[in-house]
Amino acid sequence: MVDSDLAFFALLARKGSLSETALELGLTTSGVSKRLAKLENRLGVRLLNRTTRRVSLTSEGEAYREHGQAILASIADLEQMLRKAGERPQGLLRINSTFGFGREYIAPIVSEFARLHPEISAQLVLTDAPINLVEAGYDIAIRFGSPPNSRLIGRRLLRNRRYLCAAPSYIERHGEPHRLRDLADHECIVLRQDNQTYDVWRLQRNQATESIKVQGRLSSNDGEIALRWVLEGHGIMLRSEWDIRRHIEAGRLSIVLPRYAQIDADIYGVYPERDNVSAKIRAFMTFVSDRLRSLGGSDSDLLEA
Repeated sequence: MVDSDLAFFALLARKGSLSETALELGLTTSGVSKRLAKLENRLGVRLLNRTTRRVSLTSEGEAYREHGQAILASIADLEQMLRKAGERPQGLLRINSTFGFGREYIAPIVSEFARLHPEISAQLVLTDAPINLVEAGYDIAIRFGSPPNSRLIGRRLLRNRRYLCAAPSYIERHGEPHRLRDLADHECIVLRQDNQTYDVWRLQRNQATESIKVQGRLSSNDGEIALRWVLEGHGIMLRSEWDIRRHIEAGRLSIVLPRYAQIDADIYGVYPERDNVSAKIRAFMTFVSDRLRSLGGSDSDLLEA
């Protein structure tokens, strides 16, 4: 069945007959005539000259047919493009990630993905502040923690925990805390974001959650700067294991209070809920999940490594 008026009139002009058009559409001839009359009334012009056997286009009808065919061809091209988007990765892929993780892990992955898929144009935007994925127009966000609402789909890409850490030089000078409340007497390096200071650390020990308000002389809105200060021995910091693993293994940092951790910091690929997820999103989600492990990520606990 031809649904649009443009497609209906294009068929009628091609057939040149009400009866042949009716046969093609599975309608009666009077049904086709009524639909044509309704179209002409809506447009306010006569499109066809009718005889008992044939019909011919008026000048207005010829213009409607000519421009209508161009529009129908554009629609067909669009639908074909969208069908291909569902079959193979192509088009613009907008990705959001946090600064530190985005620079170290996601940027190299996007580079390799774009090289393998020449029909993909990738845009990587790094932000640490929370975003509305739908309003901002991103296809995928790589974030820490499970999706904040049920309208988003989250796929866990890598297990991650946050641990308390300090440089050996700091521990030598100030000693090592033995209880969580001991942190109140230590120099702690905290992060700031959007005029908020994240100086209340909530950590899990076994099944219990405990909180401690910390303080220190140094704070920053940049996690890499804060980590550099920790490495230089300025204080204790709560930091993701993906970021400190190499420093722990090299002896540049030590885990402090290893029985405590933030466990709700897994790394997720998040995308808007849809019935038909495009091929570019499906392909990138699979690709980033595979590459994270090969680029140095690990699904094993830092204390077990």
